Amino acid sequence: MARFINLGNGEMLIGLDNHGQVRDLYFPYVGLENHVDGHYVHKIGVWVDNRFSWLDDGHWHVTINYLKDTMASYLVAVHADLQVQLDFTDTVYNEKNIFLRKVVLKNLSDQNRTIKLFFHQQFEIYQARRGDTAYFDPQTQTVIHYKGRRVFLINAIHGDRSFDDYSVGLFNIEGHEGTHKDAEDGTLSQNPIEHGMVDSVIGITCHLRPHQSDNIYYWLAASKQFQEVFDLNSYVLSKTPQYLIKSAQDFWKAWVNRQRFNFNHLSPHLVDLFKKSLFVIRSHTDNRGAVIASGDSDLLKYGRDTYSYVWPRDAAYCTLTMILAGELNSARRFFEYANSILSPDGYFMHKYRSDQSLGSSWHPWVRGGHAQLPIQEDETALVIYALWQYYLRSLDLEFIETVYNSLIKKASDFLVAYRDPHTGLPKESYDLWEERYGVFTYTAAVTYAALICAAKFAKLLGKTEAERKYEDAATEIKSATLKYLFSPDTGLFFKSLSGTETNHPVSDPTPDMSTAYAIFRFGLLEKDDPRLHPAFTGVVDQLTLPTSVGGLARYQGDMYFRSSDNIPGNPWVITSLWLAQYHLFRAKSEADLEPVKNWLEWTAKSALPTGILPEQLHSQTGSPLSATPLAWSHAEFVTTIIQYLEKLESLGISPSRLPQK
Repeated sequence: MARFINLGNGEMLIGLDNHGQVRDLYFPYVGLENHVDGHYVHKIGVWVDNRFSWLDDGHWHVTINYLKDTMASYLVAVHADLQVQLDFTDTVYNEKNIFLRKVVLKNLSDQNRTIKLFFHQQFEIYQARRGDTAYFDPQTQTVIHYKGRRVFLINAIHGDRSFDDYSVGLFNIEGHEGTHKDAEDGTLSQNPIEHGMVDSVIGITCHLRPHQSDNIYYWLAASKQFQEVFDLNSYVLSKTPQYLIKSAQDFWKAWVNRQRFNFNHLSPHLVDLFKKSLFVIRSHTDNRGAVIASGDSDLLKYGRDTYSYVWPRDAAYCTLTMILAGELNSARRFFEYANSILSPDGYFMHKYRSDQSLGSSWHPWVRGGHAQLPIQEDETALVIYALWQYYLRSLDLEFIETVYNSLIKKASDFLVAYRDPHTGLPKESYDLWEERYGVFTYTAAVTYAALICAAKFAKLLGKTEAERKYEDAATEIKSATLKYLFSPDTGLFFKSLSGTETNHPVSDPTPDMSTAYAIFRFGLLEKDDPRLHPAFTGVVDQLTLPTSVGGLARYQGDMYFRSSDNIPGNPWVITSLWLAQYHLFRAKSEADLEPVKNWLEWTAKSALPTGILPEQLHSQTGSPLSATPLAWSHAEFVTTIIQYLEKLESLGISPSRLPQK
């Protein structure tokens, strides 16, 4: 099940399903320690006229979306038979770790009625199935869930009254289905404490006249310490939840609009998706620099792990986007994070956790009986490339100086050294898709671009010898790529070479969109090089989906979540937007931008109703597959929009940004 809404503040990330129920709750790092973990759910239910209904039981008509221009969600749930409507406004407070919900409860009938609203909580604290405790705290009139240094407080108020019913119990253990079942007769047992696999329910009773509405506020506070959650609860009560919700909305509205992009040439729904995409990327960005690929833990149903890791590749692409969007603070924090995780020898490993520890991996340390580095070299190169783009926008020379030796020089020296002595190409490593081992055109191109950037850094700081070393290595890699990875016979680049350490390397001609993308994005071929356009379109022609869904596959024969035969692979948002960026790269007039707008519209059509973009789509139905959202998909959409606006400016059509007020 996709996550229809993501709300966060850089320490807490909440994922909501299409019924507004909490499915993911990360704390205290974005992407690390999911205390709901996708297995469980925070249900919401209504009891009225001796009947009970949960929001996800199929009897509610639910619409959900982000509120315009802010990282807050709005949900309307109507039960026609019960004649009840619930309007939710949800947000994570930007300054403190508090998830807030405003619920407008509406009596749609012509009768006076007593309606009871129930909020249910299931936790798997520390993602460990034993040893949790939940209890009702009589002093604060709250429910507490805790284990070790993870404490969660739940409260709700109606007017000046706290919730009037509660219970704590067991679920999925010892024959107990869960305390949520206790709510279905409208009255809770008020069991005060339990330990093990525990859940809780609180209830609020409202007396409503015909067609009357009333407001209920619910919040969940998170901390490592008991006293802090009690202080957070007092903070909400003193400031009032309605004030905090509005304050958070105002902050995010200011945040997303501060660059004053000129959207006059774009349709409103594309502008809306642009802003939602920025919120998705920001919600997946930890305040300590980590940028995770996706908070969607539903992948556990289909595989062995989730996407809640920091791939230096995904993170660098997201950071490149945020640099374009003017979000330089987040970008700098990512480079600080990267500086802290770089290996002593100057390379990044496959992926990391948000706390800087090493993530899970399937890249082996030995191959054919010989030791190897289990890396994707492009990840190391891409971070250096992105750092130069950060400098161009920020001119933050003092920061560059602080990370030159520890990050730039160390990584760049590795890129220079990690090359085949016979060809001059990078040595074999894993590809950006994390599947194959070899020397890839994509990897060679991004390594070339990174070393050009490293030379510029060295020149900036007066390091003449290093500048020359990096320039020479970059030149050698570019020449070697054109010599060994380009086929004059077909006019296409190979995807890769393997066995370069032997006298008979094997080339792989598989059409791959990353190959086509790399040759223009990273400057391997100049815009006017006659080889560029045929090489690019030759790949595109073979990867375009022959279905009504359309889009471009990653490469010919892609089996990952493959949805049907007789296709090159499923369409990916990333690869399809790379084609749009190529059109921007070549555009010389406004007419040349028409394909770009078509691909932007295709992307918007591919999103969930809330604007969430998946990693890939089912080739026949267009439904989302794999991680939903994928931060990288949103990043490429934002990048394409900004490049489109900047192209309009370069063509003299309109400025990319409006004057500051």
